Amino acid sequence: MGRVAVAIELTALERQELESLARARKTGQALARRARIVLAAADGHENKAIRDLMGADINTVGKWRRRFATDRLDGLYDEPRPGTPRSIGDGEIAETIRRTLEETPRGATHWSLRSMAQAVGYAPSTIHRIWKAFGLQPHRTETFKLSNDPLFVEKVRDIVGLYMAPPERALVLCVDEKSQIQALDRSQPMLPMRPGQVERRTHDYTRHGTTSLFAALDIATGTIIGKCYPKHRSTEFRKFLDQIETNVPTDLDIHLVMDNYATHKTKLIRDWLARRPRWHVHFTPTGASWINQVERFFALVTEKQIRRGIHRSTEALEADIRAFIAVHNEQPKPFKWTRSADDILQAVKRFCLRTTKISETSESGQ
Repeated sequence: MGRVAVAIELTALERQELESLARARKTGQALARRARIVLAAADGHENKAIRDLMGADINTVGKWRRRFATDRLDGLYDEPRPGTPRSIGDGEIAETIRRTLEETPRGATHWSLRSMAQAVGYAPSTIHRIWKAFGLQPHRTETFKLSNDPLFVEKVRDIVGLYMAPPERALVLCVDEKSQIQALDRSQPMLPMRPGQVERRTHDYTRHGTTSLFAALDIATGTIIGKCYPKHRSTEFRKFLDQIETNVPTDLDIHLVMDNYATHKTKLIRDWLARRPRWHVHFTPTGASWINQVERFFALVTEKQIRRGIHRSTEALEADIRAFIAVHNEQPKPFKWTRSADDILQAVKRFCLRTTKISETSESGQ
């Protein structure tokens, strides 16, 4: 005769916990199965019956029945697996992080895996694991710019208010120009993509002139009004405003969001706007182009058409840009603005306080 299976009796709390593990979506499949095995055993089923019910090996059923009988709920969890003990202590790791954050190597602006490994006496792979665990990337850097516009707060509230709650019987248009777009042709034929090989092209190119794209984004629909001009003076900007007015119904007010570029403020443009009372201008803060939603569209056209395009003339470049706008307008989607003015201003405040603190710390250490 074989061994008699261990009887399982559950308290109300244990049954509640096991049922929760068995049905929870975030529970691992292995742990959920173990919980169901114990519940079936507690209901009086023999190991063979549980095997048939769960589709598990009978030795597995017996193992988790015995583990639960001995260690209760703790017995269902995997035990720590043996491995090579860690050779670097917490103090050494902390010192490596400190040096990464506070020091630089001799003759260089930032640490590399090899230079840090040489400095602390560990293998580069060890440094890589430490940096990865703490999210440190000394080889990377990003740029930022804080607006010094004295009316920054007022302008942010004004423009974000337009995005979050557009006025009735009005159209909100984000306008800007992407200037000096180059028509580039590679010096040698491109090698197309094939299985196991990415597309390849020469690093050098031939210039065939430039063009400037003027664009207006309807924030409600995502539709683009666009026009290319050889230059980006106030004369071209006024012509583009004429085009916008032609495309907008006469019974709608127009709220224009644009930056402080000089061509937007010339006497020609001021006079043009003064003669049209339905036009309302909202200038973005100086050095804060991120608040103008048309910049999102410029990023799209750059990524999907301009950067990898091959153009042997400005006419070909402009034709491809017009085609991109036409395809975009067939199924336009508005960019969703989700952050309120208060959220933005609080984030800028935290950044300013952090920058000031770092600056003061740096000065005190000199």
